[in-house]
Amino acid sequence: MFNAWSRRDRPPEAGTAAGLEGFAVDKTFLSSLKGILLETELALTFIIFICFTASISAYMAAALLEFFITLAFLFLYATQYYQRFDRLNWPCLDFLRCVSAIIIFLVVSFAAVTSRDGAAIAAFVFGIILVSVFAYDAFKIYRTELVPRAAQGDQQ
Repeated sequence: MFNAWSRRDRPPEAGTAAGLEGFAVDKTFLSSLKGILLETELALTFIIFICFTASISAYMAAALLEFFITLAFLFLYATQYYQRFDRLNWPCLDFLRCVSAIIIFLVVSFAAVTSRDGAAIAAFVFGIILVSVFAYDAFKIYRTELVPRAAQGDQQ
């Protein structure tokens, strides 16, 4: 059976797009808890971006940046492409992504609600919901990925 390294060295078969055979989407991941959390984070971040665009354009960069970061993580996890970068600690990166998004959206949401604009208030409400989703995602990553690795390192 060919692994990822030998597949990269041989030419693509006839009928397949060159270089795209490694980007098959794992549909079971998209319906798993982690996939649903990432999809929810992506949708809420896009809604907040639209709300900030309609009201306070100064805060839309934070929502747009988090949208692209979450989209990149969803792409890497759904295609299993992150496994090619085995030197990176993906659970730690994902945990840091969630924690930084919690801090950013708390600050931006509370700053936006002071304008008393309708779209800014909607962005505040969706921001608080998004912060709770990011907090749950960070909690799940911590409980399932980071704590067992630390306990495993102590036993060796």
